[in-house]
Amino acid sequence: MAYGKNLDLVKISPTASPPVCKIMNYGKYKFEAIKKDKEHKKRQKSENIKEIRITQNIGEHDLNTKIENIIKFLKMGYKVKITIRFRGREITHSSIGISLIEEISKKVLEYGSPEKNPKLEGKFLSVVIGSKKNLSATEQPQ
Repeated sequence: MAYGKNLDLVKISPTASPPVCKIMNYGKYKFEAIKKDKEHKKRQKSENIKEIRITQNIGEHDLNTKIENIIKFLKMGYKVKITIRFRGREITHSSIGISLIEEISKKVLEYGSPEKNPKLEGKFLSVVIGSKKNLSATEQPQ
């Protein structure tokens, strides 16, 4: 029947008893599936995250420079991941790192807010700050 209609016989469920087959144009089916996948990928929004790494012993001027960079990234619409790296025995004073992250969060509160509480992962303490700005078409991150 498929040959007579110039179509393909496609097994839908070959393990079933009896096997389930369908008469269709397989080339057209594959094309439609690829087209649908491309459309799905196009609609997905990719997360753009910038990371700022600091240590708990950062100087005041260096901290202000990092905060300026964080504000710049938040204005551009990125999410910013702040990571504090503990070296050696600094991990025993992780409360200093938490207070440092809270200080940074307060200074950038106008532009973005932390999405979750700071999280300690091994030697790193990190938090993600999300942008509060609504992005226009011209300012969206690449």
